[in-house]
Amino acid sequence: MDTMSVNAALVDSAAAVAETRDATRAFLASLEQPAVAREAADTVVLVVSELVTNALRHGGGACTLRLTAHRDTIEVAVDDHSPRVPRMRTPDLRGRAGGFGWPMVNDLADVTTVVRRPGGGKTVGALLGR
Repeated sequence: MDTMSVNAALVDSAAAVAETRDATRAFLASLEQPAVAREAADTVVLVVSELVTNALRHGGGACTLRLTAHRDTIEVAVDDHSPRVPRMRTPDLRGRAGGFGWPMVNDLADVTTVVRRPGGGKTVGALLGR
């Protein structure tokens, strides 16, 4: 099992999200047995991007990303400071209020979880196939 942690802060959210995408790709590329298929890697990067963006935007401006590689899966966990859990809502087709990310993460991941942390905040997790 391989593990990686990345810290992202809302100094510049576009840069923080781009850095986590790059770090995720590098982590996935470093895995050997079994290697992560390209399509699976693209899916993991997309899920990381959505979860980190949501954490920065709605979770208090800072988050921590943890990636864990298991034999058949990649586990994504994003901690933030907000106790508010993600919720399904009607997507805004005019592009103003979003609403697409959480349903997409749930469609792409094999399993999603939201766990409130005892000290405050929450961890949003997604388990994806390799």
